[in-house]
Amino acid sequence: MQQSIPIFTTTRYMNSEETILRLQHKGIKPTANRILVYRTLCQKASPLSLTNLEAMMPTMDKSSIFRVLSLFLQHDVVHAFEDGRGIINYELCNEQGTCDHHDSHLHFYCELCQRSFCLDNVQLSDFNLPEGFCAHDFSFVIKGLCPQCAKRQHKG
Repeated sequence: MQQSIPIFTTTRYMNSEETILRLQHKGIKPTANRILVYRTLCQKASPLSLTNLEAMMPTMDKSSIFRVLSLFLQHDVVHAFEDGRGIINYELCNEQGTCDHHDSHLHFYCELCQRSFCLDNVQLSDFNLPEGFCAHDFSFVIKGLCPQCAKRQHKG
């Protein structure tokens, strides 16, 4: 008899039990720090940098946050991408098991408010790489103004 795989939906309002189940499903022991980082990532609708996370979690030091993020990357709990300024941003992975990165999408960096956004509805297709090339990941970032900043700039 096959064991059914639980279906998880990551929401901004996940409780501790849902967070623990999600981490366990990804093969991670749910410690207090890991739960805190996961729930903090859930709270924001946009990707976060290490500096953003550090500001949101004043009770946790930067090196502890970084260790958790590194573990999360190894277990496909988060994806990481460079936002066009050389800063790594982290976002939760919605894959149920090992991630094959088929949910890769564009990211947008607002040059005015300096926030990064996932453009989930703009999917990237497979690329036909020349023979001998083997991609393991890819990331695309578009730079410009987000809707709020563009609206503010046109008013002024």
